[in-house]
Amino acid sequence: MEGILLVDKPRDHTSHDVVARLRGKLKMKRIGHAGTLDPMATGLLVILVGKATKVSQYLVGLDKEYEGTIELGKVTDTQDADGEVMETRPVPPLTDADVLAAVKTFLGDQYQMPPMYSAIKIAGVPLYKSARKGEEIEREPRFIRVMSWEVLRYATPQIDFRLTCTKGTYVRTLAHDLGAKLGCGAHLSALRRTATDKFRVDQALTLEQIQALTLTEIEQRLIPAREAVPSFVR
Repeated sequence: MEGILLVDKPRDHTSHDVVARLRGKLKMKRIGHAGTLDPMATGLLVILVGKATKVSQYLVGLDKEYEGTIELGKVTDTQDADGEVMETRPVPPLTDADVLAAVKTFLGDQYQMPPMYSAIKIAGVPLYKSARKGEEIEREPRFIRVMSWEVLRYATPQIDFRLTCTKGTYVRTLAHDLGAKLGCGAHLSALRRTATDKFRVDQALTLEQIQALTLTEIEQRLIPAREAVPSFVR
């Protein structure tokens, strides 16, 4: 079995949890994914099956689209809803124009400081392990690009949004930094990946749907790797 399988990841599952369940269902070990989602996030996970794992380097770098919700007034240690609230501040009387103006300052090329609660390794140790010990590790900012950031709805204290960005962008850090710019702090309370390049979440199968299919039916849903990679690779 070989190809790309689009999966709609459920909340409270790591990307590795999804891979592990698929290994059990497909009865094969050679399965990976192209682009990690945090446990609290849902949505599109591009799964590589069999020899398709060889094209991982080309798919990981594809642009991503997300929809989510930011909650103003509460700062957490992980910058999302899975963390502990470290600080609570009053939300000022912001208008839609105030929020939109702040969001627009994050558009374009920039350097982003990776959060301490991340899987990035410094001296071979994942940052989140150091964070759990209360340690703050020096780390290098990373280049990212935010192509678009739309405010879909603002109703204090929540901001619903749609975002397109390059690989390696921490959306929860954008939420945290937006809260700092607005002067009240914020964290990411919900996130859903809706697309990776041309692949959309409405094409994906849930784990429950996959579990109900036969191996032959799953194989029929696989996208050939050559159709998934950028044209210059084919």
